[in-house]
Amino acid sequence: MNATQMDRKRVKLKKIILVVRGYNMNRISWDQYFMAQSHLLALRSTCTRLTVGATIVRDNRIIAGGYNGSIAGGTHCIDDGCYVIDNHCVRTIHAEMNALLQCAKFGVPTDEAEIYVTHFPCLQCCKSLIQAGIKAVYYAEDYKNHPYALELFKQAGVKTEKVEAKGAIDVNGKQKKDFVFSLLAQLEQNGLGKEDLLELEKQANQIFEN
Repeated sequence: MNATQMDRKRVKLKKIILVVRGYNMNRISWDQYFMAQSHLLALRSTCTRLTVGATIVRDNRIIAGGYNGSIAGGTHCIDDGCYVIDNHCVRTIHAEMNALLQCAKFGVPTDEAEIYVTHFPCLQCCKSLIQAGIKAVYYAEDYKNHPYALELFKQAGVKTEKVEAKGAIDVNGKQKKDFVFSLLAQLEQNGLGKEDLLELEKQANQIFEN
């Protein structure tokens, strides 16, 4: 690696560190916060085809949450595989339905509430959300967005909005840390000055220790 290439790599690493540091200083929005909760719930999913989480909110307060999986006490797809009929896993209860059923079970009203879901709801969940009085659906990722679901939401006056949750929750922190420090090791091997290297290491440590 020549001096010009090393300078470019050093500048790139500094930019990475500055971007990560700057992002960590920003306060996430309510939308990002609730979507992050849904992504956490999705980590509890027992479905092997798609992991989904849903959070029902009223007045910026969480009233219920759910993830896709089997009935309580039932066989899980991660153990016995999906039970697929007509290209659908009939063993799985969708995240949105589990969240709504929690409200029904414990007597929590859902009228005029909002839902944050990691993926756009299927047609059946769409109809259930409308009937439950949900006024807004926020989703992080498109997923087989059924045109009739969009039409039904529009007819019912339900707001739909895509919410980017990138960076709101970091489940790959270790990999990112390893990547940054591997770049530092390469710079050291290629003759980066000790003073510059120590400064970059200091900045990187501050990010990953906070």
